[in-house]
Amino acid sequence: MKPRILIVDDDQGTLASLSRAFALEGYTALTASSAARGLERLAEEPVDAILSDVVMPEMDGLDFLQKVRERSPDVPVILMSGQATVETAVKATRLGALDFVEKPIGLDRLLLTLRNALRIDRLQRENRELHRYWQEELALIGDSPSMVSLRALIERAAPSDMPVLILGENGTGKELVARAIHELSPRRGQPFVKMNCAAVPHDLVESELFGHEKGAFSGALAQRHGRFEEADGGTLFLDEIGDMPAPMQAKLLRVLQDGRLTRVGGSGEIQVDVRVISATNRDVNELLADGRFREDLYYRLDTITVRTPALRDRPSDVAALAAHFAQTACRRNHWKARTLGKDAVELLRQQPWKGNVRELKNVVERALILSDADPLGASDVRAALPSLAPARAATAPAEGTLRDLADAYEREVIRERLRRFAGNVTSAARSLGLERSHLYKKCRALGLEIREDS
Repeated sequence: MKPRILIVDDDQGTLASLSRAFALEGYTALTASSAARGLERLAEEPVDAILSDVVMPEMDGLDFLQKVRERSPDVPVILMSGQATVETAVKATRLGALDFVEKPIGLDRLLLTLRNALRIDRLQRENRELHRYWQEELALIGDSPSMVSLRALIERAAPSDMPVLILGENGTGKELVARAIHELSPRRGQPFVKMNCAAVPHDLVESELFGHEKGAFSGALAQRHGRFEEADGGTLFLDEIGDMPAPMQAKLLRVLQDGRLTRVGGSGEIQVDVRVISATNRDVNELLADGRFREDLYYRLDTITVRTPALRDRPSDVAALAAHFAQTACRRNHWKARTLGKDAVELLRQQPWKGNVRELKNVVERALILSDADPLGASDVRAALPSLAPARAATAPAEGTLRDLADAYEREVIRERLRRFAGNVTSAARSLGLERSHLYKKCRALGLEIREDS
C-alpha cells in the first residue's frame, strides 16, 4: 500500500505542486486548505505522515500540531514556513514536530525528510509491536540487563536455520525462548512441535521421534508419524535433551546431519526439513565428562547457545512479572482486575525463587485465589508463599498450650527466614513485614540467638 501523506496549507499552488511531486514518488497525497480541514481529514482516514504550513489563518501550524499530537500521537509531522525563525523551530520541535523546513521548499530536501520520517515511524511501530509481542505473547518480560541481552540474542538467532541449545534452570522459560525463536523466524507459519525427552519411556523415544509402521512392534496397530515428520517445514523443540538415551543420540545425530529418517519397522528413508532447538537444565560439561552425552551430538546442537537467567539474578524484573501474571490470571478466569501493592511486590522481590518464574506465577495466582484484597498486600503474598507450610507441620509440638504451639511455630518461621537470607536480620525482618528492632525483641522473647548486622 502506498504511504498516505496529508498536506495542510492555505496556498492552493503549494498543495497542487506538492501533490504532483509526491504522486510521482509513489505516495498518495491528501490535501487540506486549512488546519481545521486537516483535522477533519485526519479523523476521516488514517495517514502515514503530515506536512503542514505554520502560518495559516484561524489556526496556525503550531496549534494544529498540538491537536494532532493529542489525537494521533504516533503520526510524524513536518512543519514548513516561509517566515521561519529559530524560536518557531525550537517551539515546533518541543511540541513534537519531527522536522522543520523553510519555504521556498527544496523538493529533494523535502522528499529526503519525508522518507526519513516514514522510516523512523516504521521502526517505531515495529519496536512497539515487538515490545507488545514480547510482553503479551511470549511473556519474556523484564528490562534487566540479562533479559535485554536475552531478547537481543533471540532476535539475532531467530532468522537463521542453525540449531540452538537453550541452557537454564527449571522454570526460567526455556520453552518460551524456543517458541520466540520460532515465531521470529521465517518458519513462523509452520508447525512448532515439542517433545520432553525425560517424559518419554526410553523404549518409545525412537517411535516418538521418527514414527513407526503398522505392526512394527506390539501395540503398533497403525502407521504413525513421529515428531520430526510433524515438524516438517517448522521447528522441533527437544526439551530435557540431556535425558535422551545414549542409543538414540547416535540416531538423532544422523537425522541432524542429513535430514533423513526411517520409521521404526520401515525400510525407506523420509526427507524432512526441520530446525531443531533443544534445551536442558543439566550441566552439559558434566554430562560430557561422564560420557552420558555424545560430544559430536553436542557440537551439532550447540551452534548457538542461549542461557536463560535465574529470577534471583534479576530481582528488578519481579514487579513487571508479577503484574503480568496477576493481569493474565484475572483475564483468564474472568475475575475483576486486581493489582499488587508496593509491600506485596517488595516481599516478592526478596524471595529466593528456587522455582524461578514458574514459582512466582504460582504464588501470584495462589494469592489471588486466597485473598479478595485489592491491591494484594504483603500479608496476602505471605499466606501464598509455600515455604511456611512445611515449617508448621515439621516443628509444631504434639502437645502443649496454644501459646507453646504459637511460639514453636514463630520460632521455626524466623529460623527459616534467617536461613533464607543467610542470617541477615534486616532482610529477614523486611520479608516478614517487621522492623528490625521488633524482630530482635521477638527473637529474645523466643530464646533465639541471632547475630547483629549493620
